[in-house]
Amino acid sequence: MRRTVLEKFPAGDPRGSRHAEQYARHRRDEGLAAEVVMDLESDAFLVVVPQQQQTGRHW
Repeated sequence: MRRTVLEKFPAGDPRGSRHAEQYARHRRDEGLAAEVVMDLESDAFLVVVPQQQQTGRHW
């Protein structure tokens, strides 16, 4: 599944993923299917949403 990153938060923050979780909650309140994932390579929490599948034919 492909995802779009909405925001990136450093994992080294003293409050951990709290800011990312709050940001994701606000996006969910707006109707987006936002979730928080950990990107180990960049040591950051990412707020992501699934990309919409395009419908129709691609020529």
